[in-house]
This record gives sequence, C-alpha cells and structure tokens, in this order.
Amino acid sequence: MSEQDYTATISVTQTPDAAFAAITHPRAWWSEMITGDTEKLGDVFVFDFPGVHRSTMTLTEVVPGRRVVWHVTDTIISLVEDQDEWNGTDVVFDIVERDGRTEVRFTHVGLTPAFECYDLCSNAWGSYITASLRDLIESGTGSPIEAGDSLEVELQRTQVRSTTADAVHH
Repeated sequence: MSEQDYTATISVTQTPDAAFAAITHPRAWWSEMITGDTEKLGDVFVFDFPGVHRSTMTLTEVVPGRRVVWHVTDTIISLVEDQDEWNGTDVVFDIVERDGRTEVRFTHVGLTPAFECYDLCSNAWGSYITASLRDLIESGTGSPIEAGDSLEVELQRTQVRSTTADAVHH
C-alpha cells in the first residue's frame, strides 16, 4: 500500500463480526447488480453497472471479523480512456476494535491520483463506504446501486450519500 492509495475509514458501534458480515454482502451496500458469491476465500463475483463499469473481483484474503481483500480483474470503465486501469488492484477492508467501537479501514490499493478515474471513483467509493456501508452495519439498511439505475440517478444518489455522510461526520 502507498500513501496515495484511496482510503476511507468509518467507525461504528456494531461488532467486528457485524462489520465483516456487512462487507461480505456488497449487494446490500454497493450494488444490487453484483453476481456471484461474495463471502469465502476464492469466491468470484462481478460488479456490472451496464454501460458504465464492469469488474471481476476474487476474494484473495478472508479473515472473519478482521479482513477482506478483493483482487480486481477484467475491468471495463467506460467513462475513462484507460478502461482497464483497475486491473490488478486490490480492494482491502481492515476491521479493528478500538475504544469500544469497530473501525473499518477501506483501501483501494492501486487507485491513486494518477488514475484517470481517481476523482470519480474515489467520490463513489467514499459514498459507498462512509454512508451506505456504515448505514448497513449500523442499521441493517444500505443504499446500493439499484438494478436498472441510470448513471445520472446513481451520480445524484452518490452526491446525496456524500453530503449526508459529511453532515454526520462534522
């Protein structure tokens, strides 16, 4: 990991096991359009937002209550010139108990400011992690991309999530 990799951290009142359970169900906080298994070592799933972004994720590390790592392959991001720039990156969730709370540190290893999609991708990740995933862990309800959503609808929802998360954290 480098200092430039995109990172977001949330702190929740639920247990590390509850955070782990939420992370391993990305349909409930990232996108309803995910296909495949998302819980065990070696599971492979596909995030597919038709016409916008498609990536295959393989779970390469799974430590219940502590860590989840997805390795990214077969990426197509239609909004940028270098459409496969996520290939070979890793999406890492580190979970620790700290001062009676659970901290989830999300790092997209390889997603750096040098990437053409950095601004758009980091803004989206920020809204999914600091709002949708946090809400799923705390209340049992996230706000993932819904099946059939257009890019315009999701960009508006991302902005609302980010604004709401900022208001909650400040």
